Amino acid sequence: MMQLESQALELDKLRPTKTTIMVIGGAEDKVHGKEILQTFFNRSGGVNAKLAVIPSASREPGAQGDRYRKVFEDMGGRDIKIFDIRERYQGEDPIWSEYLEDRTGVFMTGGDQLRLCALLADTPLMEKIRTRSLEGKIALAGTSAGAAVMGHHMIAGGGSGSSPNRSLVDLTNGLAILPDLIVDQHFHNRNRMARLLSAIASHPDKVGIGIDEDTCALFEGDGQIQVMGKGTVTIIDPTEISYTNATKVGVADPLNLSNLRVHIMCHGDAYDLRSRTMKPGVSETVMPLDSENF
Repeated sequence: MMQLESQALELDKLRPTKTTIMVIGGAEDKVHGKEILQTFFNRSGGVNAKLAVIPSASREPGAQGDRYRKVFEDMGGRDIKIFDIRERYQGEDPIWSEYLEDRTGVFMTGGDQLRLCALLADTPLMEKIRTRSLEGKIALAGTSAGAAVMGHHMIAGGGSGSSPNRSLVDLTNGLAILPDLIVDQHFHNRNRMARLLSAIASHPDKVGIGIDEDTCALFEGDGQIQVMGKGTVTIIDPTEISYTNATKVGVADPLNLSNLRVHIMCHGDAYDLRSRTMKPGVSETVMPLDSENF
């Protein structure tokens, strides 16, 4: 019986699972434990995975594609295609949609999110990736620029280290794979809290999510976000926002935002997008705050 259970567990590692969209903050470990990339590989089917790597955000897509090919080959991957799309007309070629047909996982690399969107937004390929990922037919992952494009509104650039103001963030349209979110990456590593707050002030109907380097927010079809990696995932929930002066001040003037809810989550924690509640990791002991201790 134990042998059968062990075999079942191993088999589960080799088959695609339910909807998996992995939003990675960039600079994920590619050398040592490779936990985040290994999870993507396993969720895509393990050694039976048929992977597509899209390095189009990079200025050196050939080198970037080869880098991830080697990572996944070292994990046991045998069927890895590099979707090396460098011009808009290439992205519209139906051959890529045909290549996608038997893929079980798609990985979008880092680089420039504006370039990635310019090449792939509204193409048949990207429409098919969006549909198949949301239907749970492929695992989808994006790191750095590949993470920034996930929302309908995308942070294209901006500053850091300042107080929130509208000039701090440049917003444009993303790929709308997770349309209710605004994603920022390399988050605490590059001091981008004010930038994300500025974006949410302009779009308080969205949820802000800031992801640190070597950290991943794993979205599943049941509305759950699982956190993995070395850093934190910051959720900015403006559901109960009571006031912001975003529409009343100049673009360089400081912003105020009242009654935001902020969650800082680390490895093992979860967040329920439906109830807007955080669930601490099962190994954590939750200590109630006592005002007498302060």
